[in-house]
Amino acid sequence: MYKIRSGQPEFLLVHPGGPFFKNKDIGAWSIPKGEADTEEDPLLTAIREFEEETGFRPEGNFAELEPVLQKGGKQVHCWAVTGDFDVQTLISNTFPLEWPPRSGKMIDVPEVDRAGWFGIEEARMKINERQVSLLEQVYSLLFSQK
Repeated sequence: MYKIRSGQPEFLLVHPGGPFFKNKDIGAWSIPKGEADTEEDPLLTAIREFEEETGFRPEGNFAELEPVLQKGGKQVHCWAVTGDFDVQTLISNTFPLEWPPRSGKMIDVPEVDRAGWFGIEEARMKINERQVSLLEQVYSLLFSQK
């Protein structure tokens, strides 16, 4: 999701929840994303995952971007859409995690613990390095149409 403020795009990024990411910032943020259910349409997956991670259902004209490959080998499909999500209203789903490791104790961890709007330069620093091209694709779409 992106919005235009003062003639420049801002990008919505989310920070992963849980103890592994608690003190990580640069390179730890991401677009809202997740796993597709079998046979689920990729765009519908993206909308569902966005809503599960933020509590907000995006609507509008979605522009498909070129997929990116994460370090772990997962291919991420992404669509750009304009919107104005209030990050203070973030509500993320949770998942069970054994913590501390090998302790047998399970805790519920939010998939996303915070969200923020960032200009292109700050977003490039904060986002997972494998997702930088998604920001650049949106930026190109916006400024090649002028």
